Amino acid sequence: MTTDKEYLFDVLVIGSGAAGLTLALDLAPSAKVAVLSKHVLREGSTFYAQGGIAAVFSEEDTVDSHVKDTMIAGGGLCDEKAVRFVAERARAAIERLQDYGVGFTTETDTKGRKILHLTREGGHSQRRVVHAADATGMAVETALEDKARHAGHIRLFENYVAIDLIREGKNGRCVGAYALDRQGDHVHLFKSRKVVLATGGASKAYLYTSNPDSCTGDGIAMAWRAGARVANMEFCQFHPTCLYHPKAKSFLVTEAVRGEGGHLLLHPGGERFMKRFHPMEELAPRDVVARAIDHEMKRLGLDNVWLDISHQPADFIKEHFPTVYMKCLEFGLDMTVEPIPVVPAAHYTCGGVMTDLNGRTDIPGLYAVGEVAYTGLHGANRMASNSLLECLVFGSAAAKDILSRLAATPEPPALPAWDESWVTDSDEEVVVSHNWDELRLFMWDYVGIVRSTKRLERAKRRVDLLLGEIADYYGSFKVRNDLLEMRNLAVVSDLIIRSAMARKESRGLHYTLDYPEADKTKQPSPTILTPENFRPAP
Repeated sequence: MTTDKEYLFDVLVIGSGAAGLTLALDLAPSAKVAVLSKHVLREGSTFYAQGGIAAVFSEEDTVDSHVKDTMIAGGGLCDEKAVRFVAERARAAIERLQDYGVGFTTETDTKGRKILHLTREGGHSQRRVVHAADATGMAVETALEDKARHAGHIRLFENYVAIDLIREGKNGRCVGAYALDRQGDHVHLFKSRKVVLATGGASKAYLYTSNPDSCTGDGIAMAWRAGARVANMEFCQFHPTCLYHPKAKSFLVTEAVRGEGGHLLLHPGGERFMKRFHPMEELAPRDVVARAIDHEMKRLGLDNVWLDISHQPADFIKEHFPTVYMKCLEFGLDMTVEPIPVVPAAHYTCGGVMTDLNGRTDIPGLYAVGEVAYTGLHGANRMASNSLLECLVFGSAAAKDILSRLAATPEPPALPAWDESWVTDSDEEVVVSHNWDELRLFMWDYVGIVRSTKRLERAKRRVDLLLGEIADYYGSFKVRNDLLEMRNLAVVSDLIIRSAMARKESRGLHYTLDYPEADKTKQPSPTILTPENFRPAP
């Protein structure tokens, strides 16, 4: 297989969620943009996000309060400049989505005016979460997709998976990427003046996750291989409440259920337990809630705990949580009259490719926005409903920076075509599937909600073996989607393990039995990993 086609664009955006599409829309019509999507445009984390977007709209709320809550949830590792940068731009981001036609849930105030309905989620001291019932991500992604499909100067490539980034010379600027057309089974060369990673997170590294299958850490792995630093990869957020049912694959039960009064119980009709772990009880930050559930399940040998909001009126539940309500009914569960079974699952990657406030990475010409990036916003734990917000704010910030530099950026030079003339089709696909299963199992068992030095050492030995096997396999056979995802998951899992081994304390989402307390002897700092081929930008 050789390169089938060669494309030239001003900007190549890899990823089609809230971050990638926001950026693409901000660039058009001033730049010629390509958007690569691994599946159809909407098949990513944005579309499945149930919660909302945090922004200050209430007269009782302030940007300072939003900043303070985020800093507290982040366990001392948030960059206050990044937090304030995002919080100050939150309201404008919401208003722009309204202009795009996103139908956020509203209510009538005491003066008879229609206003945005604000809910409250874990870590927030005020009601500041704007939402579209319990399907905010669907509403946002649908609106952005519609705008992108009708925008001039944006070309959409669906079912394309990026393979690797391309640099000009050994340590030069990023000038494009190779991408596999999953339907045509051809590798294409995409050349561009600027490249943006908007590929989402890496929670598919774990056996149980709320994320869609596409979240395999592709952007983080590609950036690392290209020479960019990553930070805070040890902070993997586990959402406390995913529906526990053998047929309910990856279905997340929004945190807003707890925000509107849902109780966590050890047994149906039994004891609430969160009061023993945090004064905010069910509204504690996600790391606290997930760890509490994990503790109780292990202590009592439970398969799950229970989430109960049946004490609220049935009409209230159906109005506020129609998606969750209907999904539960599919499995014979009626949340208006009974508690529903839930368990924690890997949900969000708080670390990622290091960027500045304009989305620029270490590599000239390469940007990263959304969950793939480490901006300093989340610190050791992401506060609820700051993730879609981050996508919107940094998508726009990066687009503004790109437009300011584009005219002075020359077109890419001639680049080598993709060449697989020396490899063959694999007749051992079982190797990939076996490695996939092994990796996700030991990541769950050894690098999950609760860790220890021995568990991490075991995981490191296993991932080293897998990396060697995958490298040998990758060099011998033609690329396929499963192989590319397996390759990226192994790289990202190694980065998670190495980061976790480097942090000799418990902080935020990283909890280790060997160092159960936070290290108070020094100022907390992010865990930064530097690849061998890293070269500081000039």
